[in-house]
Amino acid sequence: MAKAGGAGASFMEGAYRVLMRRNSVYIAFILTGALVGERVVDYGMNKIWEQNNIGKRYEDIKVLGSKAVAEEE
Repeated sequence: MAKAGGAGASFMEGAYRVLMRRNSVYIAFILTGALVGERVVDYGMNKIWEQNNIGKRYEDIKVLGSKAVAEEE
């Protein structure tokens, strides 16, 4: 008799065997996923913010940096 689900069921069984049999491995998997996910979201949001604010950031305005140098002289 064949298993219901085919390849998807065998993948889930393999994931269960590797990740969820021991509590310590499962917790390490969750924490690692959370840390990696946080980095990916942070990087993505920074890139979106930079694209939406090109020319409006302090680094992009050349006049602001040159005024401070001219006043010191």
